[in-house]
Amino acid sequence: MNQFDFSIIIPTYDRNEHLKLCLTAISNLDYDHNGFEVIVVNDGDSNPPQEVVASFKYQFDIKLLTQPHSGPAIARNKGGLQARGEYLAFTDDDCEPSPDWLTKLAARFAVRADRCIGGQTMNSQTHSLHSLASQALLQYLFSYYNAEPDQARFLTSNNLALPRKYFLEIGGFNPNFSLAAAEDRELCDRCLHLGYALSFAPEVLVYHNQDLTLHSFLKQHFNYGRGAHCFHKERARRTGTKLKLESPTFYLNLLCYPLSLKRSIRDLMIVTLLVLSQLSNAAGFLGQIVLENKSEKVNKSDYRCK
Repeated sequence: MNQFDFSIIIPTYDRNEHLKLCLTAISNLDYDHNGFEVIVVNDGDSNPPQEVVASFKYQFDIKLLTQPHSGPAIARNKGGLQARGEYLAFTDDDCEPSPDWLTKLAARFAVRADRCIGGQTMNSQTHSLHSLASQALLQYLFSYYNAEPDQARFLTSNNLALPRKYFLEIGGFNPNFSLAAAEDRELCDRCLHLGYALSFAPEVLVYHNQDLTLHSFLKQHFNYGRGAHCFHKERARRTGTKLKLESPTFYLNLLCYPLSLKRSIRDLMIVTLLVLSQLSNAAGFLGQIVLENKSEKVNKSDYRCK
C-alpha cells in the first residue's frame, strides 16, 4: 500500500542555493503536506546539501540519497526505487513549482490515472535574453509535439508525473543518458512505444530559474545536440529502423516561431540566439558521433551519452 499520494523526486548537483529555493517553493504547496514526500538525490556533489535538506524536515517528509556522479537520469531512477508514493512527480533543483502544482496534477490523475502527465515550464529570468530564447524554444517544442494535449509526444523531466508502477514497468529513465539532455525525450518516446499515453497539462506550472550567459547557453545547446544523437540512436536501436531526424520544416518553423508572436528588436535578437542554438546543437550532434566512434575503437558496447 502506498504511504503517500506523491513522491517528489529532485536530482541535484552543485546547486545548493537553487535547491533551497526549490524546497521553499515545495513548502508553499497548497497540497496536504502529509500527502507527499520529497526525495532529494545528490548526484555525487562533494558539498552535499545535507544542511539544506535538514532545514525542511519539520515541514514535510524529506530524505537525502547520495550516489556517485552519474547524471540526473540515474539519480531520478534511484529516487523512484526508494519512493513510497502512488505517483512520482519529478522536478529539478533549479525549478520552483507553483503553489497548486500537486493539486493540479492530482486533479488530472483523478480523471485519467493511467497517464504520464507533463506540465509547462516557465522562465523566471525574464531579464535574460538567453533564458528568453530557451523559453521560446521550449514553447515551440510544446506547440509542435503537443498540438493535441492528450496525445502528447514530448514532456520535460523538470515537470513530469506518472504512476510509480508505470515508471517501474518501463524501466525508468535510460541510464545511458548521463547528460542532462534528451533523457526525458527518450523516456516519452519509449512510453509511447510501449503503449503508455502522455498528456500535456499547461496549467501545471513550474518556474525555471536558469540565468544563462552566452557561454552557458551555447554549452547547454551543444549538450542538447549530443543528447539528440543519443536519442535518435537509441530509438533506432529499439525500433529496428534507421536513424531519422526531424524534417527541415521543423527547424524553419522554429526560427520563425518568435516572430509569429511579436515583431520587436528583442524578438529579432531571440531569433539570432535560436540560430546560434541550432548551430551549437548541430556541433554537439556531430561531436557525439566523433566521441562514439572513438569509444567504439576501445569498447564497442560503450555508447553512453556522457
